This record gives sequence, C-alpha cells and structure tokens, in this order.
Amino acid sequence: MAWGFHTTAAEVAQGIDLRGRRIVLTGAASGIGVETARALASAGASLVLGVRRLDAGRALASELAEAARGEIAALELDLADLACVERFAARVEGPVDVLIANAGVSKTPESHLPNGLDVRFATNHLGHFHLAHRLQPQLAERGARIVVVSSAAHKGMPVRLDDLQWTAREHFDGAAYAESKSANILFAQEATRRWGRAGIFANAVLPGSALTGLQRHHGEALKRKIGFIHEDGSIDPMVKTAEQAASTSVWAATAPELESRGGLVLEDCGEALPVGPQTHAWSGFDASVADPETAWRLWERSLELIVRLRGS
Repeated sequence: MAWGFHTTAAEVAQGIDLRGRRIVLTGAASGIGVETARALASAGASLVLGVRRLDAGRALASELAEAARGEIAALELDLADLACVERFAARVEGPVDVLIANAGVSKTPESHLPNGLDVRFATNHLGHFHLAHRLQPQLAERGARIVVVSSAAHKGMPVRLDDLQWTAREHFDGAAYAESKSANILFAQEATRRWGRAGIFANAVLPGSALTGLQRHHGEALKRKIGFIHEDGSIDPMVKTAEQAASTSVWAATAPELESRGGLVLEDCGEALPVGPQTHAWSGFDASVADPETAWRLWERSLELIVRLRGS
C-alpha cells in the first residue's frame, strides 16, 4: 500500500491487529492525539492516554471503549511537572510495546516555569525524556518502539546547548519551540543508540502542518502570517486535517518495515526527504540539526537537569 500526504490514521490502522499490545500515548485528548488514539483503539490496542485535562481524557476513553477491543485508560499527565510524570509512569502496569510522545506546546502565555525551564523545552523534550526513562524497564520487556512527534519547525534550528532555557538570549517562543522539536529528533537518535540493544527503537515523526489546539494562542494574524490561512479566509492546501497529521505516528507505531529500526525521521508514512529544492517549506528533514555529538550531550544535560530538579 502506498501511503502519502493525504493518508489518514484510520487508513493506516485498517487491517492491523494490535490486540495484546499496550501503547502509551501523551497529549491524547485533542488534535492529532485524538486521531492517533482512535486509530490505534480500532486496531485493538490497549491504550494508556496521558492527558492534562482528565475530564477530556475520560470522555475520549469512554467514547473509544464502545468499539475498542483493548482496555482504554486515561491518566493525568502534565509533562512540565516531573513529579506528575513520575506519578503517571508509576500507574502504567505491565510491559509497554509503544510509547508515542505526542503532546506538545508552542506559544504560551508564560515563557518559563517557576523552576527556570523554558515551557517548550520542559514539555516537549524534558518531560518526555523523563517519561521514557521511567518506562524504560517496561519498554524493554518485549522490545518496543518510541515515536516522538517533532515538527518541520526544526529546520535551521539546532539545539543551543549553552542556552537550553533561553535565558542568555532574548526569548522568542517560536524559536524556542523549534529548538525543542530539534531536541525531539536528537532524543530519538540517541535513545536508539543507547537502548537499541535492549530492543527499544525510537523514531521521530514530522506530522505536517495541521490546525489543532497547538495553535490555541497563535491568533488569526499569526496564522495568516505563517500561511495556514489565506487572506480570503481559505485554508492552505498544505495544511492537513488532524486525521491526516496522525497517520505517520500510527505508521511509525505499527509498520512491519520499521521493526528494529530507529533513529529515523519519518513523514507522510515514509522516511522524510532531506531539505532541498524539492521539499516544501513545511516539510523535509534538516540533518544539520541532528549531529551525534549534540544528541549525546543533550542526553547528558537532560539527565543532569532531572537530577537537579528532582534531587534523585
């Protein structure tokens, strides 16, 4: 089957049997997360939905349970709160076959958390990094996949290890978001290098541009400036639906051809094209942001941060 830009998550999941497989999905209560959960539940997976809004998560779990063949549970998860990450991980029972790090924030009213972390770094990278470590023994039980949802915003935005929290530079949430998405790619590559022998393989996903809750603080003017919305109010044809944007996450979680393969950047249910004349401004992988040395150093710095913040 040839998948592509317009493929939906439901189309990818069709014919796949995930009964007996446990999948942990963050950011499950809105946008791409909802469609990812819906497709995986339809294929029979047991889902643990990590959500900030527990009422929305429970409503989704109830909806999915009507047709699901696996167990569906919604648990509170605030990735910007490392203690909350630990409580969430402690409630995930048994082996985990797939961890989908889908949750993310972009523009927010606040720039930094009280502990000094940039909100985007804390949520998009460090929270998922900590969650993966807490679940690592369960991921290794049967071998597992980690799917990290990145963004085309990573292009041209390498992680600045000397200023991870944007305290030495004038803070710009758009650039901070972009760097956190580069961090997602670095995590997938380094996780595969470190954990591949334990049967854990991680890949990063570029879902494409979609109008979801991620842009809740963007405002109409910024959406028009970016090009999501044209002057006449029409949506740009390169903007995907949430169902289409979720397709590559589902493919990354289930595709037989990705068995024991990691460190890849995926897009449109295949490997992402390198940035060049043939790639749209909202697509393609910029390999210049993903050197192995930076990936190793970011991992070590992230571990140090967690030790400092958690004292353990």
